[in-house]
Amino acid sequence: MIVVTGGAGFIGSNLVAAMVARGHTDLVVCDHFGTDDKWRNLAKHELRAVVAPEALLSFLDAQATEIDVIFHMGAISTTTETDVDLIIANNFKLSQQLWTWCAVRGTRFIYASSAATYGAGEHGFVDHGDPVTLATLRPLNPYAWSKHLFDRFVARTAAHDQPVPSQWAGLKFFNVYGPNEYHKGSQQSVVAHLYPKLAAGEPARLFKSYRADCADGDQARDFVWVGDVVAIMLWLFDRSDVSGLFNAGTGTARSFRDLALATFAALRREPRIEYIDMPESLRDKYQYFTQADMTRLRTAGYTEPFTALEDGVRRYVHDFLATEDAYV
Repeated sequence: MIVVTGGAGFIGSNLVAAMVARGHTDLVVCDHFGTDDKWRNLAKHELRAVVAPEALLSFLDAQATEIDVIFHMGAISTTTETDVDLIIANNFKLSQQLWTWCAVRGTRFIYASSAATYGAGEHGFVDHGDPVTLATLRPLNPYAWSKHLFDRFVARTAAHDQPVPSQWAGLKFFNVYGPNEYHKGSQQSVVAHLYPKLAAGEPARLFKSYRADCADGDQARDFVWVGDVVAIMLWLFDRSDVSGLFNAGTGTARSFRDLALATFAALRREPRIEYIDMPESLRDKYQYFTQADMTRLRTAGYTEPFTALEDGVRRYVHDFLATEDAYV
């Protein structure tokens, strides 16, 4: 049995779709659905069970002998969430409970960390998983801090030879984009935000830069196609001997201007870009550059290529955003 927490969310539902495509039928999703269209992320797929997060531990206990792996993608992922107690309860304490459950029973555990744990990037973006190096990172918001807390818990546990899951892997997701992110509202990728505006003939509006060494539009991210991060998770699923903390990006930073131009190109429209003021509340918490160092994952044996930005944006627009059925 494969359990995917956050399985109705963006990355989780893409993982579920990939597992279904592989022929897996014993899939269990743990998530909250609410009253919007989030359920549509899973509407095409057969599931063994759907479990509410508050019932998850009881469900795991009842099915303990059948569970092979837990993919822990569930979290409060809104970077602007201000209820820190809620974030810690969901992102840190529940993750600890699931880690301990897997360690005691020898169950594999693959979880979502975040590139947000690197903060402003002043120490680079190398995925060292040792306690000393992790202690130097300074996340910029409560969400990133909660993810960092769990990375540090995992590192400390492993370093002190305490019980660990039979396989464990944390993935520091960079800027993932692709289908099934529509329920995320303001937290959708920039491509998803740009598409309806550009399709309607509006210009692309990007944030101005507030640093002298970075021109407007040159702010850069490691934008990664969701299919690529799912491929990493499937590889880990197939390689139960691989454990550790790994970046999940492409290894290549691209500017927001590049992203806008790729979206215009996918729509076959002449580019028009305007630069707007960034909200003051974001200016001291803004990452101007992220770029995953992918050396550790490559050294571990991962050899698949990563999708170029232009190809990923074109696929997202043509195969999903511009169609009647935008879901995987």
